[in-house]
Amino acid sequence: MPSSCKEIRAALAECLEHSDCVFVERNKPGDCLRAPLFDTLPTRCQQLKKGYGDCKRGMVDMRKRFRGNYPIAVEEMTSGKKGGDVNASPGGQLYAGKSYYSQESSDTIGAREEKTQEKK
Repeated sequence: MPSSCKEIRAALAECLEHSDCVFVERNKPGDCLRAPLFDTLPTRCQQLKKGYGDCKRGMVDMRKRFRGNYPIAVEEMTSGKKGGDVNASPGGQLYAGKSYYSQESSDTIGAREEKTQEKK
């Protein structure tokens, strides 16, 4: 198995081991992932199952054949926090890892607009 899904698979297995479905009720982990027992799993396990399915689906997705199936960080998935470049703004085009439209350039554009309005 490629390494892009190993981390999330291990986290899903650990979550299933400690869930009540496997630990208390003594069901098989595969049975807990199916329809009638899936709803009894904790939310974290349900999220990990969905993420693992997305990861496996990304391995055969032809749109990702050049970029590759990026590994999903389990901490980001369970906590809901998104990682990434701190310097990049959420919108705009990226240029060398930074936003093309930076705060500095918007300040200079605003200053130019003010000067042109003052002249009128």
